[in-house]
Amino acid sequence: MTSLTLGANGMTVAPLGIGTWAWGDQLFWGYGKEYDATELQDAFTTAIDLGVSFFDTAEIYGFGESERLLGQFMQQTEQPVQIATKYFPLPWRFNAGSVADALTASLKRLQVSSVPLYQVHWPLDFFMGQKALMNALADEVKQGRIGAIGVSNYSVEQMQQAHKFLAARGIPLAVNQVQYSLLARQIEHNGVMAAARDLGVVILAYSPLAQGLVTGKYTVENYQQPTGARQLDPRFSRKGLEKLAPVIEALKAVGDAHGKTPAQVALNWLIAQGNVMPIPGAKNAEQVRQNAGALGWSMTAEELARLDTITRSWK
Repeated sequence: MTSLTLGANGMTVAPLGIGTWAWGDQLFWGYGKEYDATELQDAFTTAIDLGVSFFDTAEIYGFGESERLLGQFMQQTEQPVQIATKYFPLPWRFNAGSVADALTASLKRLQVSSVPLYQVHWPLDFFMGQKALMNALADEVKQGRIGAIGVSNYSVEQMQQAHKFLAARGIPLAVNQVQYSLLARQIEHNGVMAAARDLGVVILAYSPLAQGLVTGKYTVENYQQPTGARQLDPRFSRKGLEKLAPVIEALKAVGDAHGKTPAQVALNWLIAQGNVMPIPGAKNAEQVRQNAGALGWSMTAEELARLDTITRSWK
């Protein structure tokens, strides 16, 4: 649980990062209304102070605003910060020059000359196939602008293909960023988890708290009509929360035994799977402190097994 290495020659990181989709995003998350840059700055500083120095962003988050904010925050600290960002394979990006241009723009917003990890946001194939894309990324590694290459939302076959193309250039595939939580365990059943372990690819788990469902915040007892994107998710309905109740009870029971919250237990369970780094979002310092409470302790084998059993049907 002490650290993970991303890629054969990649960076060593704590097994917990911060996802920054909400940083600067007005459309989905209400940036500028419900929270602002001051709160995000506090979240950034608190994370660094607690030893959580890995931040995952993307050029598409807030249409570049997430990267810009991180760039500003990094200028105000002398502590080491590890940034991972993502390239979106848009239809009109059809050659290696498109990759170079997108990376240049991200580096400018981040105010850095290189990033430790650069990921492909989705396995989309338009005019530039995966081989050309991986070769373009490999060229950037050779030039020193990328430390390691990752992918996101790739299936077993797509991940194996990317790994093969990069291996031909002498470069390992570092990560596959996918949805993974106690309530989203598809990668255990569709082969992605097993393939990642075989290939030495770390799983970056996004939405590790299932949009807050495993925090204990949403229960039948305090039910309110969901708003925003949660309106479309049946898990937030009254019936969905009734189904969730045994999971929350189990998380609370484990948490009570260790002085931890349900969210901290849920994140710790993911870390305990090995080869997994959860990257929960955080909009303020308190949420960062909550996330960091997942580090530095371990559940018993019996507790891990209990949570595994009670959530095994969530696929």
